[in-house]
Amino acid sequence: MIRRQSGVALITALLIVALVGTLTATLAFDNALDLRRTMTQIFHDEGTQAAYGAENWVSTLLRDDARDSDNDHLGEIWAAEFPVLPIESQSVQGALTGELEDLQGRFNVNNLIGNNGDVDPVALEQLRRLLVILELDPRFAGLAADWLDADRDAGFPDGAEDSIYSGQVPPYLAANQPVTSISELMALEGMDKATFDALAPYITALPGRTNINVNTAPAAVLQSLDESLSVSDVEGLISEREDGGFVDVENRFRTLVAPEMLERIDGTSSFFQLRVVVQIATVRVNYYSLLYRDTGGSLEVVPIQRSFGTI
Repeated sequence: MIRRQSGVALITALLIVALVGTLTATLAFDNALDLRRTMTQIFHDEGTQAAYGAENWVSTLLRDDARDSDNDHLGEIWAAEFPVLPIESQSVQGALTGELEDLQGRFNVNNLIGNNGDVDPVALEQLRRLLVILELDPRFAGLAADWLDADRDAGFPDGAEDSIYSGQVPPYLAANQPVTSISELMALEGMDKATFDALAPYITALPGRTNINVNTAPAAVLQSLDESLSVSDVEGLISEREDGGFVDVENRFRTLVAPEMLERIDGTSSFFQLRVVVQIATVRVNYYSLLYRDTGGSLEVVPIQRSFGTI
């Protein structure tokens, strides 16, 4: 009987030891997990603050640039990729990288709608030319115009309105208003990811109507300015602007583009997109900021759209 009681006591003791060990391991794991979560949140917060700091520095850079020059081109300091800036947090090494892009070098899809609310035929034809240059289906120009215009009548021959989109799975309606992100064009009838990815580097969605800065526009956008511009013409223009942009945009392009297009180009910009990447340990912060610079008297630079992760 005593031996049996001793066996029970030993088993009980072993169970208690096992239970204590399990509880200890669980507590240790939970503690380590809590610590990791805390450090991740700290690194993320510090990365976010670093991104805001970069935005503030870039704003100052753009203000100074506007004071020193009335011409925005790719040879200026704002157009260079940021040097890698080291960051130290909680004895952990990190880094900040970034770049600033002039969005007025791209085609603004909101230009498809004129001040009267109707489709702008000049902008529509330019987008068609851009699509052809990129070897994409030009009908997406008409689809984009119909997506933005206020009426609900499908344009001919390439338009699409609610009658088309309500039949999609899941169903939805056309925006019938200006867009705030080019990603909205993914909703166009027939638009696939491959087509969007090919077009995205050459278009933007800026508030209101904007001119194209020929000093920063990529080759495809320059060529889309007029149907008579050839690849060799554009190569010559890009080579010519390398030393500091075009001295006189109006005189240089007067014989190259139609008069109605000449009114839509210049050599200055107000809208810039900042992209910042902050890496601290395993935490990565991707920050995008759309900056507007007042080219009037104040030269104030303000963020009008911010996002983390994606544009």
